[in-house]
Amino acid sequence: MKSNVNGKTQARIHGGGISPERAGGASRGATANGASNAQPQGEIPGGLLLFLAAACGIIVANLYYAQPLVEPIRQAIGLSAGSAGLIVTLTQIGYAAGLLLLVPLGDILENRKLVGVLLLFTVLALALSAVAGSAPLFLLAALLIGLGSVAAQILVPYASHLASDESRGQVVGNVMSGLLLGIMLARPIASLLAGWLGWRSIFVVSAVLILLLALVLLRALPKRHPESGMTYPQLLGSMRRLLVSTPILRRRAVYHALLFASFSLFWTTAPLLLGSPAFDFTQTGIAVFALVGVAGAAAAPIAGRLADRGRSYGATGLALALVAASALLPMFVHAGSVLAVALMTAAAIFLDLGVSANLVLSQRAIFSLGAEARSRLNGLFMAIFFFGGAAGSAIGGWAYAAGGWRLAMIIGAALPLLALVYYATEGRAERRLERVSEMRSGAKR
Repeated sequence: MKSNVNGKTQARIHGGGISPERAGGASRGATANGASNAQPQGEIPGGLLLFLAAACGIIVANLYYAQPLVEPIRQAIGLSAGSAGLIVTLTQIGYAAGLLLLVPLGDILENRKLVGVLLLFTVLALALSAVAGSAPLFLLAALLIGLGSVAAQILVPYASHLASDESRGQVVGNVMSGLLLGIMLARPIASLLAGWLGWRSIFVVSAVLILLLALVLLRALPKRHPESGMTYPQLLGSMRRLLVSTPILRRRAVYHALLFASFSLFWTTAPLLLGSPAFDFTQTGIAVFALVGVAGAAAAPIAGRLADRGRSYGATGLALALVAASALLPMFVHAGSVLAVALMTAAAIFLDLGVSANLVLSQRAIFSLGAEARSRLNGLFMAIFFFGGAAGSAIGGWAYAAGGWRLAMIIGAALPLLALVYYATEGRAERRLERVSEMRSGAKR
């Protein structure tokens, strides 16, 4: 990024930070794209788009394999029940740290090589988790898995760079649908493999998959060389200025941090409830339950198209309301009746639909703010809401141990309700700024 990251020449409209005039990103052509041989904007082959979606899903699944396996992992490594939430929390903390420290490198380093290095690092971390026999060693591996898995969040803005302005929301939605499928399939796949081969098997299988993905990716992806003379310290320094000067980024990050905290709390505690004597689900049963969340991925491309048409505000309100409803529905579940299972299933579907839609709407908004800083904007956005997710996992483990399912769901409901309160304060000028940004980048549709 050349002129607008230092805050001195950054144009503003209604305090919006990066101007909508910059929102369309770089101009056409390989040089303007910051790529030496990447596809021109608007000419993403269907096979490449499918590969990017699948790659993001395979990578990000590593963050969620442990969620339904908290109890068997805790017992195997000698971790107390009150500290069980750390199994998930440390992976999310590592991911958030990588979002702040590693993802911004996508604005200054060749993207394909950067992703390849991060994937090889992830393979080593997964191998360590598969053989870890103590709590400290496994928790270290969990942290490192999160750190390396940020490769997915370099690929998302990479896809956005290749897209035309008018189709950016749809492209991001399609890539994110793959990522979201990875998130939602990770839990049932982990449960099934753990039921058949033990919990360590999922980490072995994932290490092999990530290694194969790295080898294919290094051959299949076009190179992208960002045009920037910034040093790494300058890059990190510019992120604070971006956060301060970009209200859309801050607001969107708060929305999704609260939603993702509720999401993580639910999926950390739901397997504990379902595996308890009240429901007595096996690992296979928990896996089947987790499959209902796959429906949430359907919201991603729909949300992307709505954003391309300038309808983000109303769609965001609906997404927040769905997540609030998802936490209220199962609040009074007491035992393993048919009604209780039905309420839990509806809650899981509403939760994943709302979170998926809001994620795509938010990323479409921030990717419209300027091509030069997309990796940094995405890193800031993702880091903020993943800290929310880490907090949700930790609070969920504590709440379930201290007050059971009821306390966990009370907290889970309060989080999206807070987001709705904040949503109600969104000013007319802010909505106009976001709409202008979306419509300018979608004007050619």
